[in-house]
Amino acid sequence: MPAPARPTRLYDAIEALPEGVTGELINGQLHTQPRPSGAHAAASSNLGAELLPPYARGRGGPGGWWILDEPEVHFRRDTEVLVPDLAGWRRERMPELPEDQRFEVVPDWVCEILSPATESRDREVKLPVYARYGVPHAWLIDPRTQVLEAYALDDGEWRQVALSHAEDTVTAEPFPEAGFRLGDLWR
Repeated sequence: MPAPARPTRLYDAIEALPEGVTGELINGQLHTQPRPSGAHAAASSNLGAELLPPYARGRGGPGGWWILDEPEVHFRRDTEVLVPDLAGWRRERMPELPEDQRFEVVPDWVCEILSPATESRDREVKLPVYARYGVPHAWLIDPRTQVLEAYALDDGEWRQVALSHAEDTVTAEPFPEAGFRLGDLWR
């Protein structure tokens, strides 16, 4: 039986991953992870539910955003590919969604939901990549500690602009009108 063909380009390795495995190309290396846990999925889904009405739909907020779960962001096509848990684009910068899975416009906001398996990669590997490509806002949410850390890019460096706990109302940039209780993400 012949050996499986080796990918001719690194992106082919992402396309060859089995269903249920997410792949990213970060700093020239393939990183994979299984589908998220229930707490992770709930935090991500509930955050989207809080942000979509005011920011994507304009109900109780300014509208004008795309807010998407796990988009495949190509900072360099098929070479530097990250999959944040959520990302947002102002529609003035990305008026239409791409026709395929490749998002080639730098997001205006990314959010990573931390887990024991991904926290170091999210903090130490992905955040610097987001900064290098000029993502202006990043949130890290930890379901274990029920904390949200909000960061703004300032001269190429992340500056923490908010730290919210379960009982706090989140009004962090770039979504100051959201005004949701952080603890609701786990209920």
